[in-house]
Amino acid sequence: MEREAILFDVADNVATITLNRPDQLNSFNNAMAADMTWAWETIRDTDDIHCVVLQANGERAFCTGVDIKEQGHWFEKENVWNSYDPGLTLAPKTYHRVWKPVVAAVHGLCAGGGQYFINESDIIICSDDAVFFDPHANVGIVSALEPMGMLHRGVPLGDVLRWALMGNEERIRAETALRLGLVSEVVPRDDLRDRAREIALSIAQRNPKAIQGTIRAIWESLEMPRTTALHNGISYTQLGNFPFAPPARQDRDTQYR
Repeated sequence: MEREAILFDVADNVATITLNRPDQLNSFNNAMAADMTWAWETIRDTDDIHCVVLQANGERAFCTGVDIKEQGHWFEKENVWNSYDPGLTLAPKTYHRVWKPVVAAVHGLCAGGGQYFINESDIIICSDDAVFFDPHANVGIVSALEPMGMLHRGVPLGDVLRWALMGNEERIRAETALRLGLVSEVVPRDDLRDRAREIALSIAQRNPKAIQGTIRAIWESLEMPRTTALHNGISYTQLGNFPFAPPARQDRDTQYR
């Protein structure tokens, strides 16, 4: 299924989203934000979709952030209280509440706002030519949400600060991204899409409701104190696993209803 700025396909319970503005290095604009909103809502509300692959067309870049030439002041509204960060619509979880697993396959350049796509992905793999950097500092604007998302992923503070403060001069290449935990696997460029789909197909074969409960519990725990997170997790365990309880447990519970 084609839209203006992405390609969207579903096969074998796996949805594939392909960023499709290669001539603009897959930088995002209003059209891509609208397409991504549609895609995430479709994925969230379609039970036959169990897993997602997020990838990009073109030889040079996965995503280079906002399309400055077209919409450099996208988030600036006449009424400051109506301003918002458009990057929120690009990612699956915070804005769209998608708890289905997302496997991101990153190649080439991933710059600045490109982090919106991967900071809320569940599994990130990259090709051996992937490069992560943040141009915000070079043009004199604040970089906040992108590096904060990296911190939530467990990338060390010092490395996040280098990435955000040194601009184009600080390039995190594939092997360093693996060492920092920004990605979990590096593969040859020609193998990237096949490997991402292999991972997604493996996950898609499992109980989709159990997978969603697992993802939701883990991500929500990042914003909770440890004790609260444990209570939340046990609640999800009891809620999600009750249908699979042993018959004796079910019979016992029935006696007290």
